[in-house]
Amino acid sequence: MLADAPSSNMNSPISSSQGTFPNSRIENYEYPNSGASSSLSRFNADINGSDESDLLSLSWNQDYGCFAAGTSNGFHIYNCEPFKDIFRRDLKSGGFKIVEMLFRCNVLALVGDVANSHYPPNKVLIWDDHQRRCMGEFTFRSEVRGVKLRRDRIVVVLEHKIYVYNLMDLKLLHQFDTMANPRGLCCLSYHSNTFVLACPGCHKGQVRVEHFGLNVTKLINVHNSEVACFTMTMDGLLLATASVKGTLIRIFNTMDGSRLQEVRRGADNAKINSIALSPNAQWLAASSDKGTVHIFNLRVRVFGEDSVIHPNALQGPVLLHQNSSTALDPLISPNTGANPNSSLSFMRGFLPKYFSSEWSFARFRLPGKTKFIVAFGSHNTVLIVGMDGSFYRCIFDQVHGGEMLQKDYVRFLKR
Repeated sequence: MLADAPSSNMNSPISSSQGTFPNSRIENYEYPNSGASSSLSRFNADINGSDESDLLSLSWNQDYGCFAAGTSNGFHIYNCEPFKDIFRRDLKSGGFKIVEMLFRCNVLALVGDVANSHYPPNKVLIWDDHQRRCMGEFTFRSEVRGVKLRRDRIVVVLEHKIYVYNLMDLKLLHQFDTMANPRGLCCLSYHSNTFVLACPGCHKGQVRVEHFGLNVTKLINVHNSEVACFTMTMDGLLLATASVKGTLIRIFNTMDGSRLQEVRRGADNAKINSIALSPNAQWLAASSDKGTVHIFNLRVRVFGEDSVIHPNALQGPVLLHQNSSTALDPLISPNTGANPNSSLSFMRGFLPKYFSSEWSFARFRLPGKTKFIVAFGSHNTVLIVGMDGSFYRCIFDQVHGGEMLQKDYVRFLKR
């Protein structure tokens, strides 16, 4: 039996209707063959045989190897490299506005659309596809705006609240307030030895960063305007943010809140739809409603297994930073220097902020005004998926930049 969400000063607004995860296997799971279709097991007679559906949402898995598409009839899971439709569930009862994968394992978090007669948008379903059953359900008094998964945690985002649960027994571990967050903004680190969470703070332009392993909370004032989008590196050490103006993207050290770099998407206001950081923190990609994906060259030195230098004593990326609000020299990689596309770089100490912000290194132009989200693929490739049901894989020149070359294009869902 599901319990209504209590007021904020009470315990977790959750019930687990079908057992807990100690009785389930969380493991890598080979999904059914491409095109396989079935209903969720609680609705065996509820199969929708139609291939026509509306696209409600898109989301990457944690390593950008797959993406999930929530549709008006259910959801689809796609592999990126090579592109392949690997898994789907179709229902007559309605679709899912949130589909969150846990890497490539059998566990998914699902939130229904308003038209879903079985799963309303105030309920989170934790689904074990290997056993074809629901392992737990979270029910809240208000609409769920976002869900994030780690191998050990579930994070549920409401408009003014965030709840953190233990994945194995579904117990509430943390909860805290945010300012109004209708976009469901939240991101996590995914390295097993760090647990960092970023979410809106309680004031405009502020991001709250929780370093749970260190028991440290950092409030970072990232913009003067409302925050529209942000992301972190896999280890949670770097944070990239954009405001509702959409002209600047800023990169911060999450440990001390210092600003490390600022890049400029353009001069006109725009809606930033997504930001991605490459695994080695050398590149940043951003998509906007202007129909262009921009790639920026980051100058923050990060040591780790994906970088050129491999210190023996380090177990993961370590940020080299001196606590100074003005000196950028200790953070600038000696082999990159200033943005090569800026002929004004030699004057950066004397120009206003507009000119000293660095412009994009590479770009790719997309058709129309569709919302696109971006991620980094293998080597110097960028993956782009759009709400028009399109998938692009592009490659950029790491030396000269400029226009990216389209390598793959797939129409994965007809609208």
